[in-house]
Amino acid sequence: MSGVTRYLAALPLGFVVLIAAPCQAEETKEKEKSAGMAFGTEFFLTNDSDHFQSRRVSVEFFPAFENADRFLGFRLGDYQYRQDSWRRAGQKISFLARSIETRTGDGGAMEAGVFQQGGHTLLTLDGNYRISPTKSTAVEFLLTRDWVETPKSLDRGIDFSFVGVAVDQGLGSHVTLVGLVAQQYFSDGNRRDHGRLRLIYQPSLDLGLTLQARYRTYRSTHEDVDRAYFNPKSYAESMLAVSWRQRFQGWTAAVTAGLGNETINHELRQPTRLLDFSLQSPVRGSQVFRFGAGYSRSTTFSGPSYQYRYVRGEWIILF
Repeated sequence: MSGVTRYLAALPLGFVVLIAAPCQAEETKEKEKSAGMAFGTEFFLTNDSDHFQSRRVSVEFFPAFENADRFLGFRLGDYQYRQDSWRRAGQKISFLARSIETRTGDGGAMEAGVFQQGGHTLLTLDGNYRISPTKSTAVEFLLTRDWVETPKSLDRGIDFSFVGVAVDQGLGSHVTLVGLVAQQYFSDGNRRDHGRLRLIYQPSLDLGLTLQARYRTYRSTHEDVDRAYFNPKSYAESMLAVSWRQRFQGWTAAVTAGLGNETINHELRQPTRLLDFSLQSPVRGSQVFRFGAGYSRSTTFSGPSYQYRYVRGEWIILF
């Protein structure tokens, strides 16, 4: 499975709409801080049932850091990939910018960088911008450009560009409908057309519990990519998920578990699984800490029981 497939599966559509209201009362009590300098470190580790492992360790410098939702900075990352006897190293330097209104989620974030690996160089980009035309409607624009993270793709220097727009529409105080349409362009000439829907129900506005019905699909213009990455002609997944999010003394913890079924090329049908956990320190403070871990099970070209695991973390200290 390509790295982008895993990334798109984890996009937190509808996340800000659901937590914005509980955050407002608490955030307004916290003092605004003037921008100062900050330093940080970050890691991202993955492994899967195909024995593919990736490791990213980064150092960060922020010449202007107001809080976790408003900063300018730089990141220098060292990447290591391995699968059995295959090895690859890479380096990436990035410019980071984020300006988000904590109480509403409106605003934008961007990471633009230069990524070198295996004699290949790529200008990367990961950005989003969100606006709320009304109190119940939000529109988010997404743009990502990066390597496809499989051994064959990294050897060949195959990259992708993903462009999409998502709409969050509140249907009363307990129901939110989220939709996404996007196109994904691979440097080998392949293109994917993506569609995604998510219906989110909150039984109680105070519990932080949501019940979700998810559906995602894509179609590829080129099915034969010489097994450089998992690429069926058509793919669809339906999933039922339960998510719980809670805030305590400014900290935010969340866990999501889902069971689903995927259909590949309108023929093969297999069960899927999803489990994610995240923890974040208060947005405003002298230190910022983030941690996340996840597990998923789906199908790839190696078989129907593909399993993917990740752990990531970040620690920023203000001066």
